[in-house]
Amino acid sequence: MTGTGGCLCGAVRFTVDAPMRPVIACHCAQCRRSSGNHVAATSAPRDAVTVTGELRWFRSSDTARRGFCPTCGAPLFWDGPGVNLSIMAGALDLPTGLSLAGHIFCADKADWYEIAGDLPQAAGADPVLTTQVPS
Repeated sequence: MTGTGGCLCGAVRFTVDAPMRPVIACHCAQCRRSSGNHVAATSAPRDAVTVTGELRWFRSSDTARRGFCPTCGAPLFWDGPGVNLSIMAGALDLPTGLSLAGHIFCADKADWYEIAGDLPQAAGADPVLTTQVPS
């Protein structure tokens, strides 16, 4: 599945010219604080994502950074170890053809919701579910 997407105000647009992996929900504290909720993201090879418009990056840890629109503040990307770039699923144009495949960092989830359903749930990082593919 390839796709297109962008931020809330339309100042940043992007195209993905490669298949995207299924969507994974991340419940870690950084994702919650950067978005106001858990994050749902897909990913694709970094070199398959083309961005138009100005994008800002915030280094959120020693190993990762987050890309967002400097105008509206919409979170668009998470860039960490490996060959893939995580793409916020909510920023993709519909239809995506994607589906939710699991949850990571469930041990860090907020106390005001429960994770429902039968999808896999990892207490922390899960290299099978995430974009942390060795370089």
